[in-house]
Amino acid sequence: MASKAAPCCRLVFCLLICAVVLRPGLGWYTVNSAYGDTIIMPCRLDVPQNLMFGKWKYENPDGSPVFIAFRSSTKKNVQYDDVPEYKDRLSLSENYTLSITNARISDEKRFVCMLVTEDDVFEAPTVVKVFKQPSKPEIVSKAPFLETEQLRQLGDCISKDSYPYGNITWYRNGRELQHREGVVNISFNKQMDPATQLYTMTSSLEYKATKADIQMPFTCSVAYYGPSGQNTVYSEQAVFDIYYPTEQVTIQVLPPKTAIKEGDNITLKCLGNGNPPPAEFLFYLPGHPEGIRSSNAYTLTDVRRNATGDYKCSLIDKRSMIASTAITVHYLDLSLNPSGEVTKQVGDALPVSCTVSSSRNASVVWMKDNTRLRSSPSFSSLRYQDAGNYVCETALQEVEGLKKRESLTLVVEGKPQIKMTKKTDPSGLSKTITCHVEGFPKPAIQWTITGTGSVINQAKESPYVNGKYSSKIIISPEENVTLTCTAENQLERTVNSLNVSAISFPEHDETDEISDENREKVNDQAKLIVGIVVGLLLAALVAGAVYWFYVKKSKTASKHVNKDLGNLEENKKLEENNHKTEA
Repeated sequence: MASKAAPCCRLVFCLLICAVVLRPGLGWYTVNSAYGDTIIMPCRLDVPQNLMFGKWKYENPDGSPVFIAFRSSTKKNVQYDDVPEYKDRLSLSENYTLSITNARISDEKRFVCMLVTEDDVFEAPTVVKVFKQPSKPEIVSKAPFLETEQLRQLGDCISKDSYPYGNITWYRNGRELQHREGVVNISFNKQMDPATQLYTMTSSLEYKATKADIQMPFTCSVAYYGPSGQNTVYSEQAVFDIYYPTEQVTIQVLPPKTAIKEGDNITLKCLGNGNPPPAEFLFYLPGHPEGIRSSNAYTLTDVRRNATGDYKCSLIDKRSMIASTAITVHYLDLSLNPSGEVTKQVGDALPVSCTVSSSRNASVVWMKDNTRLRSSPSFSSLRYQDAGNYVCETALQEVEGLKKRESLTLVVEGKPQIKMTKKTDPSGLSKTITCHVEGFPKPAIQWTITGTGSVINQAKESPYVNGKYSSKIIISPEENVTLTCTAENQLERTVNSLNVSAISFPEHDETDEISDENREKVNDQAKLIVGIVVGLLLAALVAGAVYWFYVKKSKTASKHVNKDLGNLEENKKLEENNHKTEA
């Protein structure tokens, strides 16, 4: 038996060697697998009836075979060759499908399935391809800013752990960037980890920015091949601060220059439209040709009207780039003459003037005792009712808070003036005696009966208004009496008396004085009557003049007629004389 078995083994070995060397087997077949997955390779051969066993091998780069798995068709047992890189990773099924777990880059080989019979060896080769998706690309080493007209390193796009290595592309606002000398420079580099055989790809971008790149997003992508074909992974967007020089300077005034008034603080703010904006400027003030170096803000405190003028600012290194603005410091002056407390005598004249000087037209309002007056007060003859607290107030409507006011407290004094009146009650049983008093300060009134000197305390007083009031008593005298009214203030003591007949004797009543309001109405009516009379007189004068002119003209015409008639009579007499001469 041993002698028979040995020739058989030698025959099988020869057949394997001949199959490797001579038989081309089936065509190429490729299995694609993702890194770390399980590689599954079917044998792709029909199992013959007289199969002895099946084997799997792979080929080294030099073509030499390495057997890795064996399965007998009769004993159904599986044997795995001692190959370190495939230890505990292989699995051979009954239909001779080979599985390799935890796919690695080193598994990229040409594997061959071999089915052996007593007469022949059948082969089916399989090529394994392993793919590893790269990590999401990331833009690193980003520039803190880009500067216009300067070619600067924008950043690096890096993607790791790829197999095979992928290609990196840069984008600006979603559009692919192409290499342009001096504007867009792109370099690419790849490195393989010897242990994992995975690639790390790095692409560097140099870019010359313009102002159009403000807020523009930059991205990069890596295109790679996987088991199902080509794929692309994109990075996150990166936006860069774009530096550009100042091209224009502007100046601002705070608060708004239409509302600046004396005493305010003014802040001048100079701005450049560059990025980053200039940190320092030169400020030029009215009357100061030399610029004042300051930050972008310069403050003037407690400004006066002489601060009105043109204000300018410029860049320190480019003084020709300048901005200017005109500022008006609004002011408001008010002078009231007289002002304060003024004491005058009733009947005096008092001119009052309120003079306003301002940067714009100002409104003037007069108030008396918190009541607005229609016009400025003017006193040609002071009355008691003219006394009071006068306020002249002015304001600039366009400038908030700019208003002035001056006050005049007018005191109208007068010595007491007395007028006494009497009136009999319609029943004839009593008489009312009234003492009317004018004066300021308010006079005190005292009644007495002449002859006895007794003081009458039953008097009733009216309210003291506009320097006037009255005291009234009611009596029923049985005999003729004389009543005396005494009015006294700090200026003078005035006395007036009135004879009153007994109640049994009727007498003429004296009416009360006319009030100011009624007096004004009477005066208005008198003025109206005088106006009517004057109008009638003027009409009469005009009518008389017309009549005189008419009469004069009529007389002139009569003279002319008489003259003509005389000439006719003379002519008749001459004709008669001529006739007589002829006879």
